[in-house]
Amino acid sequence: MVRKIAGATRVPVPGGKVIDEYVGRVNSGDAEVSIARMVAPAGWEEPAQTPEFAEYTLVLRGMVVVEHEDGVTEVGAGEAFVSHPGEKIRYSAGPDGAEYIAVCLPAFSPETAGREA
Repeated sequence: MVRKIAGATRVPVPGGKVIDEYVGRVNSGDAEVSIARMVAPAGWEEPAQTPEFAEYTLVLRGMVVVEHEDGVTEVGAGEAFVSHPGEKIRYSAGPDGAEYIAVCLPAFSPETAGREA
């Protein structure tokens, strides 16, 4: 059955990052997948996390910096990256900030993100 999703729900997060969830637990009630547009200002960073979901990310503008077990990967506009469940990662935005689309399987939830304090 086709379902139109007319818009996103803005998910509040600290640090100036904006998350607009289109598909997922918050906006559409989907637990299988989440699709969100993120906008992060220059200098934004978040704590390390070890999520229980895979995350597929497409960078639209700027740069996302991904710290992981093997080092640091800079992902620019037009590039994508994948992180797998159980991988410890830490995201931050490049010097010009970042705009990107994140797809999580299963859907993102704070309980399964595994964020460090």
